[in-house]
Amino acid sequence: MITCFIRYEIDPFGREAFAEYARNWGQAIPRCGADLIGYFGPHEGSATTAYGVYSVENLAAYEAYRARLAEDPIGRENYAFAKRERFILKEDRIFLKNVSLPHAGKVQP
Repeated sequence: MITCFIRYEIDPFGREAFAEYARNWGQAIPRCGADLIGYFGPHEGSATTAYGVYSVENLAAYEAYRARLAEDPIGRENYAFAKRERFILKEDRIFLKNVSLPHAGKVQP
């Protein structure tokens, strides 16, 4: 399993547009085959940094997922929405592997 971390630099006045964009991906990404962990927008501190995080089995699965996403109606509209509204100023993508597994169980107080 690999996890894609997308770091966005967004327009600080486009936070609501980014939130809409994130909600749209919340529908399209799982339907197209990736395990969406979530999209995270500014809350405290930076007003311009946001993240999207999802996992796929491997790079071949990622390529198949991206092809499905490009054909998905919500995916196509979301790409067009971001292009039209221009709230994303920069986007960086990195793939990481979880190397801390297995984790201990969470202690409940």
